Amino acid sequence: MCGIVGYIGKQKASPILLEGLKRLEYRGYDSAGLTVHQNARLETVKKTGRVDHLVRAVDGQSLSGRLGISHTRWATHGSVTDANAHPHLSSDGRISIVHNGVIENHRNIKRFLVAQGYSFCSETDSEVLANLISYHYEKETARDQTRFVESVRKALKHIEGTFGIAVLCAECPDQLLGARRGSPLIVGIGDGEYLLASDVAAVISRTQNVVYLKDNEIVALCPDNFSISTINLEDVDPIVSRIDWSIDEVELGAHPHFMEKEIFEQPTALENSMRGRFAADGSTANFGGLNLSPQEWRQVDRLLFCACGTAWHACLVAEYLIERYARIPVEVEYASEFRYRNAPLEKNTLVFVISQSGETIDTLAALREAQRKGFRTLAITNVVGSTIAREADGGIYQHVGPEIGVASTKAFTSQILLSAMVALYLGRLRDMSYTDGVGLAEALKGVPALVDRILRENGHIQEIARRYSGYEDMLFLGRQSMFPIALEGALKLKEISYIHAEGYPAAEMKHGPIALISDRCPSVFLAPQTETFHKVLANIQEIKARNGKVIAVASESAPFPEGLADDRIVLPDAHEALHPILATIPVQLLSYYIAVERGLDVDKPRNLAKSVTVE
Repeated sequence: MCGIVGYIGKQKASPILLEGLKRLEYRGYDSAGLTVHQNARLETVKKTGRVDHLVRAVDGQSLSGRLGISHTRWATHGSVTDANAHPHLSSDGRISIVHNGVIENHRNIKRFLVAQGYSFCSETDSEVLANLISYHYEKETARDQTRFVESVRKALKHIEGTFGIAVLCAECPDQLLGARRGSPLIVGIGDGEYLLASDVAAVISRTQNVVYLKDNEIVALCPDNFSISTINLEDVDPIVSRIDWSIDEVELGAHPHFMEKEIFEQPTALENSMRGRFAADGSTANFGGLNLSPQEWRQVDRLLFCACGTAWHACLVAEYLIERYARIPVEVEYASEFRYRNAPLEKNTLVFVISQSGETIDTLAALREAQRKGFRTLAITNVVGSTIAREADGGIYQHVGPEIGVASTKAFTSQILLSAMVALYLGRLRDMSYTDGVGLAEALKGVPALVDRILRENGHIQEIARRYSGYEDMLFLGRQSMFPIALEGALKLKEISYIHAEGYPAAEMKHGPIALISDRCPSVFLAPQTETFHKVLANIQEIKARNGKVIAVASESAPFPEGLADDRIVLPDAHEALHPILATIPVQLLSYYIAVERGLDVDKPRNLAKSVTVE
């Protein structure tokens, strides 16, 4: 969940490291630090708080070294203190390390190292690895360039858990080492320089050529070359990939926050997700990477979707869409629960996972568990070269560009759109008619324009947000495919405004939650024109009868009674399959503007990080 940046090359390392950390701050912002190799010493600076605190601490120091590592931390082991910030030095000052992940057996290793005379100054599991590498470095018999690599290799063989690391040695001024297991790490190949990073956003300003490390691989970077091998001493031929993002896509531009930028990028993002994915006859969708023939799809009796957080809500929408339009049973599981359950699955079940980053640790574990049991796996993900993208049997790239804001926006609506396209594809393989297929395909093609219409009403939504920004509780309610959007709306509000919010099926209000209703607990009703519209109106009446305030999100032509809601946000009339996407836009804007009105940093909400790569 934290951010790693390493550099070796011809330029001063510290400015490059600090720039990379700024781009990765969404991955962790409890503390930040760096180590630069300089004058045969490892010079380390680290501070609690945002990267700006580190920048001020580095200013005025003479850090001219051309080799360094750096880190932004999201605390797992140990509280937020300068001592617990990364990088961590071995007690002899020889080794500096930055680490993402969790070392599960760190206590046993620490006891061993203390007995060997090593000391510790932090509460972290990561410091254990720094001292363990130093221990093996001291014992290593080789005295050439391989000594450092072998000490890291031997140390990692003792590690239980996950890691993405970058390591420096005071006695090796021309080597930067990295390794991964379960936590992402990439190599950026620049002009006379190399970078290590946990995310491509850190390297995009210097290169678009990267190598994605696989689990249990170690990379050794020197000023003019690099090599990759496995922990078990097998040589690896690196595969160089090219990032298809531009530097502009990771810049704020004219927007005050990445979340706002990414909300307003959704028409373009959705267009990019669809591009080239409709059949020539206009009646179905086409996906080049699913790696299943129509005949194999016909053998699938059930789909299982797994994900976490916002992506799990997208899975719930997929369940409604696929069951309605393709008539295939769908189950949805939290990936974190599925990986530890012994759930019985029918033999013709296909497992679909959804993850924006492609690195979500629980989702990756669920995918691996499904594969271990012999099930075919597919993925929807946004990051080319990510671990989930590489390990799934097939999948669909979202192509929405980098999503920097911690609270997912454009990735979520893209996941819903692609799920609808999967429903169309599977429906046409089964019993959906040509005419119905053309109708749904045409509706999906019109999504970007409809989303743009809603975004043009942002001023009205901002005014509503102003009126509700002082409340501390809020309910989000909807029926059928609006229920997952109610969950997502509540999550968004919780994430960035710290207002307690809950999402429920509207009809479930009478089964307990209605006890919360008062003039201090507003309700957001998602009520597009569907067969349950009048049922939702009845639920709103129940809230109003108890002095609850209501914000209604309803279709423009729906017969919505005048004065029933305190505030109303209008959705364009559209095909029912589009309602989940269209209803998402107002709740994103509402949450965003409420958080801004409360003076909060929406891109860096407290206690959260963008990509969850630890359990």
